[in-house]
Amino acid sequence: MSRIRALLFGLAAVALSACATAQRLDAAGDVHALLISIRDNDQAAFEAHVDRPALKQELQAKLDQRLGKDERLKGIAALLGPSVIDFAGDTLLQPRVFRTVAEHYGYTAQTRIPSQVELAAALKPLPDGRVCAVSKKDGPCLLIFSKEQGVWKLSGFEGDMSMLRIKL
Repeated sequence: MSRIRALLFGLAAVALSACATAQRLDAAGDVHALLISIRDNDQAAFEAHVDRPALKQELQAKLDQRLGKDERLKGIAALLGPSVIDFAGDTLLQPRVFRTVAEHYGYTAQTRIPSQVELAAALKPLPDGRVCAVSKKDGPCLLIFSKEQGVWKLSGFEGDMSMLRIKL
């Protein structure tokens, strides 16, 4: 009886692993398209693979947290309110800005964009159904992707805000 139970657990583990792999492969296609849009500075393709409202909300939370630590900036933040994050969101959520994040991963304009299979290996499934990009196995999540209407979109940024810089 214990052999059958062990076999069933093994089969269940393989089935769950296959689901996670299929999810990562599916997401990797859209992550690849996002990387191409960043490399090529293709705004339309970038927008198709970015959840702008989710990223703006996250930027607002990070900005509020950072400003909350500095008493001098609290008043300015209260005065400017949401207009700051709207400006920041519109300014920072651009392909050229995320090129600096790609460079953090080692992707320059001259670097070959990894294949869908290679990218899938760098994606980690999250318990809530999203996936995240990591720079090394068991490393921290940097970019979070959520599936919306059949497309995996960048919906979260876990990196340091200093990585989001405008290159002139």
